[in-house]
Amino acid sequence: MVASTQERLLLIDGHAAAYRFFYGIRPMTTSTGIPVQAVFGFIRMMQQFQRQVYPTYQAVAFDGGLPQSRLDLVPDYKAQRKPMPDELRVQLPILQEYLAAARIPCFCLEAVEADDVIATFARQFDGRVYIGTSDKDMYQLVCDTISIIPLSGALVALDADGVVKKTGVAPDQIPDWLALTGDAADNIPGVPGIGPKTAASLLQQFGSLSALFDRVNEVKREGVRKALEEHAEIVWRNREMVLLHQVDSLPKVETLRNQACPTDPLRAFFEKYAFDSFAQSLRSPELF
Repeated sequence: MVASTQERLLLIDGHAAAYRFFYGIRPMTTSTGIPVQAVFGFIRMMQQFQRQVYPTYQAVAFDGGLPQSRLDLVPDYKAQRKPMPDELRVQLPILQEYLAAARIPCFCLEAVEADDVIATFARQFDGRVYIGTSDKDMYQLVCDTISIIPLSGALVALDADGVVKKTGVAPDQIPDWLALTGDAADNIPGVPGIGPKTAASLLQQFGSLSALFDRVNEVKREGVRKALEEHAEIVWRNREMVLLHQVDSLPKVETLRNQACPTDPLRAFFEKYAFDSFAQSLRSPELF
């Protein structure tokens, strides 16, 4: 549990959370047949995060489409992903309805990915930042003041040592690491024959991509050395792909400060979608 005297910002990857609970919770519908399991899981997650972090600022970011700058580099960026299921798509407006009732700021900007919105706010904030996400790209943000809390499993904040333990490299090496391995989830191919362990070993030895390519003749394994030489252009392109962008059109992070949340709109929302347990929990206002 976080000390309540600190200024704390909680940022949630909205689409990642919605997918997590859509597939991770048994199907649920209202009496009129509207699917709501992703909404139910999302609200429960927000309560758990709020109890653990006690945020003084918070926001949720949703993907608003793919940035042209990334598509210019990799035209097939995320092209392999299946369309969002209709049963999940209809729940996104309900999620936004919940966030409005709970007075939690929500952002979905055209052709802007949630990761970039989250990174922009996290870098602005003068205090502790907790990011709820399943995306390893976000590990590059981790530092003394920024932690990642995975959306699955125990809500344990991942610090810089945790990133090293999980990946083999420090947070500031994550863009170089992903540049070498690629990211199958985003349809970004890496260097053939270089997986996460080999990439980590190379960065542990050389420190950075620049040093690795400056001294590529020192790479002992001939196959790895040749692969690096043949795919150097792809590696540098990948690094540009995974770097998180500044979003200049966002408001100042100060606008994310918690507002007093009247219970009536929230209760009306819970009753509308038959979330009886959440309506009952309004008797414990510290959850919101």
